[in-house]
Amino acid sequence: LFWIGFQGPFQIQINPAAARAGALWQKFIRRAAKIRFGDEKAVVDIYGLFVDTAIGSCGELSEWIDGRTWRLEVDDRLDLLKLWRKGKKIDSSRIGSPEYRAKYEFMREFVRLMHDMGAHEFARQYEWSTCKSQPNCLKRKKTDHTPDKGLVAVDFRAGLTLLPFLPMSPGDFKLILSGLFRRSLVQFDRGNIKTLERFIQHHKENFSDMMGMLEDLKASEDIYRNSVPDITHNFLRIFYSKKLWLTMLKSAVTGWTIKGIVDDRGKETIGHSRIKILLYLLLGFIPFLGGLLQKAWGHSGWRDHYKQLASSWNYFKKALKAKAIESAIAWHRAGRISEDKALGISENIYTYFVHLLLSVLPIGLHKILTDWEYAKERFDYFFIRPVRLYFNAEEREKWLRDMVRQGQKEQILTREDAGTILSRIKEPFIQKYLKCLAVHVCTLPVTQLVSVSIAIIYVLLHPELPRSQAWIIGAGIIALFQVIPISPGSMVRGLYVVYLVIKEKNFKDYNIAVFLGFFKYIGYLAFPIQMAYRYPVIARFMATHWATESIRIVPVFGEKGALLEHWIYRLFYNWPLTIRRRVQKRMEIRKKQPVRYWHIPFISLLAAAIFGIADYYYLSKNMPLPGLLDIWWLTLSIPMMAGAITTLGCAGASIGKRIIGAAVCGIIVAFLYTGVSILLGLNEGIVIHFAWRVFIFAIFSVIGAISTELKIPDPDIRKSIS
Repeated sequence: LFWIGFQGPFQIQINPAAARAGALWQKFIRRAAKIRFGDEKAVVDIYGLFVDTAIGSCGELSEWIDGRTWRLEVDDRLDLLKLWRKGKKIDSSRIGSPEYRAKYEFMREFVRLMHDMGAHEFARQYEWSTCKSQPNCLKRKKTDHTPDKGLVAVDFRAGLTLLPFLPMSPGDFKLILSGLFRRSLVQFDRGNIKTLERFIQHHKENFSDMMGMLEDLKASEDIYRNSVPDITHNFLRIFYSKKLWLTMLKSAVTGWTIKGIVDDRGKETIGHSRIKILLYLLLGFIPFLGGLLQKAWGHSGWRDHYKQLASSWNYFKKALKAKAIESAIAWHRAGRISEDKALGISENIYTYFVHLLLSVLPIGLHKILTDWEYAKERFDYFFIRPVRLYFNAEEREKWLRDMVRQGQKEQILTREDAGTILSRIKEPFIQKYLKCLAVHVCTLPVTQLVSVSIAIIYVLLHPELPRSQAWIIGAGIIALFQVIPISPGSMVRGLYVVYLVIKEKNFKDYNIAVFLGFFKYIGYLAFPIQMAYRYPVIARFMATHWATESIRIVPVFGEKGALLEHWIYRLFYNWPLTIRRRVQKRMEIRKKQPVRYWHIPFISLLAAAIFGIADYYYLSKNMPLPGLLDIWWLTLSIPMMAGAITTLGCAGASIGKRIIGAAVCGIIVAFLYTGVSILLGLNEGIVIHFAWRVFIFAIFSVIGAISTELKIPDPDIRKSIS
């Protein structure tokens, strides 16, 4: 991306002037933070720069921050948090998530500060709306008990170039537009020196000892910005500026030296001739051979290496073995091979080529195909272990202890909370919930097995289709199963919870899990959320653990401490708590109202009539009676509307009876609609049609009722707005 945007190599890595410019900007931002926040410790300090020719990169030494990202806070007032984000003034005694709010306000004010002082593109690292900036701001551990203290900005080196045609986050759209107003089409780490100078003039007393540093910054910025063509900023200068070309050529030689492809002698030979520099640069664009030719010309060590490879069979074998060992080390560090396999590659060169072919595969698949012990371990983990968890209490306790240990390591669990969890691990209720969680784990592969089986069956039953088309449809079937809200695995999980309710005649202890269990993804947290009432510490930890573990598979945005992690936690844990509090509040009000069910038959009649009218319309157009897929918009919307109206009309009925009433309404609609279909002449396959209607109408009526209950606002929310 840097090459596309600036037409040159990544400057922070191979240009000391670029690294120095970034470090000096950070020094000025640190001093500005002292003005705005009263403490320059709000920005991490940078001590020095260095060049490491062994790895071919510039580097820096910075202050170590003994800190963390953020704690995922329990909050049953997300409705108030939402209003607070919109700028409403909320009673501070009612609103929760203090650490989240403190971090949001700090980062927002920090972005304003950087824009005020001209560090426009450095501010990109702290824009909340990019959803990936949150880990760039840490909280010092010694300030754990004061949410608004100890926040520190730690990252001022952009990793990705922001191109105008390639936004990579929601916030990038706004950043691209603001960049255009500053005439910065491509954004990375450019600041405005003139704006910085005006800022310094307004705060002379705070920058009196940094004026020499300002001149140093100007010099470094001049070299940095003129080291690449950067056509969007240099425009026509590329055609006439001698200074631009001289700086680019000189910086190119410096970069090659740092990367280790040009030695001191090569630097003398190539660096004193503009023609040679240009030829050397052009060599790099030759596919495959360009890099080899550059090294051979510019570095005597590489030149001797290539000569030996071509002239000595023994040297060639040694070099090949060295390459195999180097690859084995990299594969072992990446988790592709075990230590024994790595040592085996160093002793047998032929195994290297086997692993080289497999190195294009995902890490886990590579290891499974080459390590039988690991393959058995994975098979046991995914298929045998869940069964052991269900039948073996000691295994379940070990499972929880391991999760607690991991939670303490990742700082999502305090020592006190860990002690509370472990002290109650033997309680019968905890054992029951752990057993239910084991069932959840057992259902993990169900959807995948069903989706793959259906896809394979479809391909086998349609030999007339071209193979490519058949497999594309099969892949579409598998993909569809990943996005539908209710899947085979979630159905199994939900039915198991229903079985427990019936078996134990106990709805109260399963009143949340019995509904959430039927839904894909969110259902895995049904029991951690269910535990919130009896065991809030355990529930909070389990929800945090499962949510954060699942979200980290998302590239970039799944980083620990990023906004997506917080969203997932709120969705799976805080949002159900908010809903439960609101429902309980409404139920207190509804207790004073009479219970009503008489409206259900009328709603059912009206819904069935709408379906009947649709059938009659098809007949009037000389078309066959429609199936549910033919009128899918009615199939989805009418039962959901019926369920919504049902729950709204039940007045004083409990939430459970409202849901049952909605399901009954859907079933009655299915009966009535089937009767209408028979009257209109549909007899063939009527039993199958009826079964599908009962199933679909009942499900979507319940969804409509639940959605309506979730949407009804808090009765006393206005009291919290000041």
